[in-house]
Amino acid sequence: MNDQTMAGRTVLVTGASDGIGAEAARVLAARGATVHVTGRSADKLRPVAEAVGTEPLVADFSRLDDVRRLADQVGERVGSLDVLLNNAGGTFAPSKRTHDGHEPNFQINHLAPFLLTHLLRPRLQAAGSALVVNTSSIANLGGKVVLDDLDYEHRRAIEFRAYGTGKLMNILFTRGLSQRWPGDGIVSVAVHPGPVGSSFGRDSWLVGLAYRTPLKRFATISVPDGAAPLVALAERGADPEIDGRYFSRFDIDGRENKQAHDPALIQGLWERSAALVGVPA
Repeated sequence: MNDQTMAGRTVLVTGASDGIGAEAARVLAARGATVHVTGRSADKLRPVAEAVGTEPLVADFSRLDDVRRLADQVGERVGSLDVLLNNAGGTFAPSKRTHDGHEPNFQINHLAPFLLTHLLRPRLQAAGSALVVNTSSIANLGGKVVLDDLDYEHRRAIEFRAYGTGKLMNILFTRGLSQRWPGDGIVSVAVHPGPVGSSFGRDSWLVGLAYRTPLKRFATISVPDGAAPLVALAERGADPEIDGRYFSRFDIDGRENKQAHDPALIQGLWERSAALVGVPA
């Protein structure tokens, strides 16, 4: 059996320092893809980049200038990009602010990948047909998008709600891509990989505590199991059948927040996000 299912394809994986991003990168490289990896920890990212055979791309998504620099570096390395795995993210204390002044769950889980995808649009277009995979979560069910208060300046921010809102935004962004870029040959999909027992939650004292207790092994799946849906979607590629859809692991049309199909929210979030990061709406 030929396992080189990704031969000839170029992939960028964000959040690849460890966890499911690192695992997906290794598997896709083993299946023949040219895989570029980015993450915020140079020490953690280096062995992953060595394993996949490319130079590490260090970027901190809490700094939008890092995202812009990352896009420039990717543009210098590749002529076209077949798969973009927007996997970077996590859960963060919403009382903090990023370098750019945003609530961290909003910026790191949504704004940064929104900006990166826009900046890499020419490379995705150049592939002829490309796939954007946005790592979302079942936590989208607990989110609530308020277009006039994306940074929680006028309402109380609860960490799980803020994280869930960021994951809901991943789905709304996926639908926005599907609606706005249909002529580019770019297919977009969101996916909940499952409750993975990785370093998720390391930036949150509360979530990190839960993930460091013995309960973790009963409530979570392994990193390879969590990476498997990302790998499967990357192998499937730019299939129009999955465009704008949300997967719960391997099952298409997983459970979604009622806001996930709201046309006004899809459009409004896109326009406000574009204005915040300085890209055309």
